[in-house]
Amino acid sequence: MRTELADCEAALSLIRMAIEATCPAGVLPSREMVNGIYGPAQIHEAEALAKAIIATVEKLTSK
Repeated sequence: MRTELADCEAALSLIRMAIEATCPAGVLPSREMVNGIYGPAQIHEAEALAKAIIATVEKLTSK
């Protein structure tokens, strides 16, 4: 079980790095802000990542 949690955390970190490198600034809050806004669980990080992707797509398609 611990390995699965570590794998999930690693995957979320890679997704965060990709979003930070390609999406507009401000669409993804920092991890500390995610903890305060959504909560500290991995599902909360995943929710923030998904919302950042959606916000980016909306910005790109609204032009």
